[in-house]
Amino acid sequence: MASRLLVGGGSATGSLSGMSRPRVSIHWFRRDLRLDDNHGLYRSLVDHGAVLPLFIFDTTILEKLEDPSDRRVDLIHRTLGKLKAALNSRGGDLLIEHGRPNEVWARLIDRFDIAAVTANHDHEPYAIQRDRQVQEQLAEHGIPFRTFKDVSIFERDEVLKDDGTPYTVFTPYMRKWRSLFRQEMMAPFPSGTHLDALAKTQGAMFPDLSAIGFSSTDLKIPTPRADHTLLANYKLQRDHPSKDGTSRMSTHLRFGLISIRELVRKSFEEYPTYLNELIWREFFMQILWHFPRTEKAFKPAYDRIPWRIDEEGFQRWCEGLTGYPLVDAGMRELNATGLMHNRVRMVVSSFLTKHLLIDWRWGEAYFAKLLLDFELSSNSGGWQWASGSGCDAAPYFRVFNPTMQMERFDPSLNYVKKWVPEYGSENYPPPMVVHSMARDRAITTYKKALSGTGD
Repeated sequence: MASRLLVGGGSATGSLSGMSRPRVSIHWFRRDLRLDDNHGLYRSLVDHGAVLPLFIFDTTILEKLEDPSDRRVDLIHRTLGKLKAALNSRGGDLLIEHGRPNEVWARLIDRFDIAAVTANHDHEPYAIQRDRQVQEQLAEHGIPFRTFKDVSIFERDEVLKDDGTPYTVFTPYMRKWRSLFRQEMMAPFPSGTHLDALAKTQGAMFPDLSAIGFSSTDLKIPTPRADHTLLANYKLQRDHPSKDGTSRMSTHLRFGLISIRELVRKSFEEYPTYLNELIWREFFMQILWHFPRTEKAFKPAYDRIPWRIDEEGFQRWCEGLTGYPLVDAGMRELNATGLMHNRVRMVVSSFLTKHLLIDWRWGEAYFAKLLLDFELSSNSGGWQWASGSGCDAAPYFRVFNPTMQMERFDPSLNYVKKWVPEYGSENYPPPMVVHSMARDRAITTYKKALSGTGD
């Protein structure tokens, strides 16, 4: 059914597929799938009006996804359904397109008289290139493309050393971040109170997943929590995977289901440990902005490490069959849910890169395929941290002992038994490597490569 577009509550000025070109402004949703406290949407509603919200299922991205049951596509699709319903309740609608962005925008330019386009910043290399091309395309038709800071408190080059260079160590970055922070940076953008400025649209088609080449999944969207009780106990409980000690906000932040400003408001005065986790996210974002070379080690010397080509060992790691219960529990949690507790992420990534001496890029790519909360900056930064090759990384001679990590952070084995029910039985495999041997091998291999004395 063709959508009917009424601008300003007047008579019909045409359908979305009709001959006349309705006058609209467009807010392009990407990593900001919410109506409240949305910077770019707010500016579109207040500055332009007659706002037609848009989401593009970008085939440039979708074609790189190997699994037609990718949980993240399902998550986006479900979220868009809720977003569309909320917009419908206010007399507006959500236009959903499928294709390469430049091709989609060519179609939209033909269908609408577009006053302006707004969006929020995305700092990943592909997104920067995409937005540059769209901006040039829109400019050819005299359409302004305005983008805004929304996914972080500070971005790009807003937190620099006194000499104007970027930070590559977290602690001084964190201190500078805090010194530059002002309370007004937490102020919400009241987009949700200006929805009367939506274009009056009804009946825009909502494609099912099969129309874009995907299918429904077993997705369970984690319920986020950042109340006083959780934040007050966060420092003590966040490292214990069996406890309800983390906020489970990472997926919501990744897709913009919640505003970063809201989380900073909750934590900035009383809960510095939680705030630091939010700052770590921005630290990795600015690293990616300044050094967009995630295919190579941040520290070039680490690309000399002779990683083992062990596809069988890698597969056992992927499937959670290493014989180390905490590692196996983490990998099985990831495979089953698309999520993994952060403490366990450190253990499994250390195991792959140190115990098995397998290239961190293999692990980074596997996480990228499955993580609901996948962000290129955090994923690459976290893996390089674990392998020792990144900025402010763990030293190469730090090799987590998976058994001791389990005894310390899952002493009752509640997490392990949830995901590895056969642990302790004859059906559970023995360790695929001996910790002491693997630790010595890793340290020796790293040391030779970094000193330039390796073969």
